[in-house]
Amino acid sequence: MREVKPGSIELDFVHADPLARPLPVPELGGSVDLKRVQIGRTETGRPWALRLLGGQFLAVGVQGAGKASVLWSLLRALAPALRSGLVRVYGIDPKGGMELGQAPELFHDGPVYSNGAAAVELLEKLAEETRARAARFRGILRGWTPNCGEPFLLLVLDELADIIAYQTDRKLKERAAAALQTITSQGRAPGVAVLGLVQDPRKEIIPFRNLFTTRIALRLDEAAQVDMVLGDGVRARGGGAHEIPESTPGVAWVKEDGRRDPVRARAFHVTDTNIIELVHYVTGTSATVHAFPELHAADGGEAA
Repeated sequence: MREVKPGSIELDFVHADPLARPLPVPELGGSVDLKRVQIGRTETGRPWALRLLGGQFLAVGVQGAGKASVLWSLLRALAPALRSGLVRVYGIDPKGGMELGQAPELFHDGPVYSNGAAAVELLEKLAEETRARAARFRGILRGWTPNCGEPFLLLVLDELADIIAYQTDRKLKERAAAALQTITSQGRAPGVAVLGLVQDPRKEIIPFRNLFTTRIALRLDEAAQVDMVLGDGVRARGGGAHEIPESTPGVAWVKEDGRRDPVRARAFHVTDTNIIELVHYVTGTSATVHAFPELHAADGGEAA
């Protein structure tokens, strides 16, 4: 239900869930429009596209909700731009590389696999680059364009809370939070974006979540968490992320700044094989398929 104008509403009657089944990924290749990077489909059948240029992104969901689907769908959609160098991706995976370690070749200088000093130094490096680009663009460009001669920068933070909330070293925690706030608040024009992934949406975990212009609520545990992620009143307007079943990972409610109502969508289902294909595509390498050796009686008829 949507309020079109005072005294007028629109109702959608859905007879079956169009997002009930996993969505296969599109073929690699084609052009990339950073204003519309498709990572899935909405329940109305339209592309679920992120406005990467000028946006900052926060994806929240419990374990198994499908945050990885959002991450890898985005990187696959960016594959041609990663291959050409138009987009450069940095990554921090405090879980020791359990997620980003599947494809370290995609990340500039390799991902950081901790929430310690190396992670904070990367955040501060990107914060400084954000400020430096703004100074270089001043009086010349109003914002990043593909022709500016510098790559668009995307920072992926897998389990954001480990960096800005669970860090036990107070000074590292403060430095990380300050750097990340600089990037998310000032990165729009210079062409620096953040995709933060997290399980816990509480304000004490992400005190500056208002700086993320697109917020993605995957499956959540509690109704109150919906408004924590998407904003006050969004649950009342239909954004029932707490009602997403466990059987549909990758389904989410999405709220963009400037749009009143949330959109229900599902990210593409990216398999391990799809990630391997992505790495080979971006790096320009090819996979070698080895035939399984035939067994002979002389070999004992068994293989290890």
